[in-house]
Amino acid sequence: MQSLRLYTFSRISLALLLSLLLAACGFQLRGVTQLSFKNLHIQGSPISISKELKQSFKTNGIHVVDSAEAADVLLEIINESNEKRILSLSGEGVVREYALNYSVSFRTREPANPTWDSVQTVQTRRDFSYNDSALLGKAEEEAALNNDMRKDAVREIMRRLTAIKPATK
Repeated sequence: MQSLRLYTFSRISLALLLSLLLAACGFQLRGVTQLSFKNLHIQGSPISISKELKQSFKTNGIHVVDSAEAADVLLEIINESNEKRILSLSGEGVVREYALNYSVSFRTREPANPTWDSVQTVQTRRDFSYNDSALLGKAEEEAALNNDMRKDAVREIMRRLTAIKPATK
């Protein structure tokens, strides 16, 4: 019984120590993005991150509305692009490394203002090594990297939208 109490005490002490260390280094959960508008209308053709972007808006308390008149801010998705480039080759001319690039361009405006803000482009890049003998694993790695780049792009768009300060109605 004594060893059980000692074991429990040591586990609680360890958890408390880890909590204090995390707090001391400034760690905090990401939380929600502080946006200055509540309603948003998305224009443009759907892209691969549309679902994640709408989910991020919902998580942050922003309503994606169907009509531009009901919105505080209009977001136009202009385009997105995926690119896969060869970074390096072996002496035999076999690909050893690829660079994956993902970019999405967008612009914003208030419904009352006929002028769009300047186009903003979010770009992400990942490099990964390649080996023909691990073809299936490398295909999965590439898919995971592309997914990660899209998540980063959504977070960056949200960060950039925090700078928008629409006029009150």
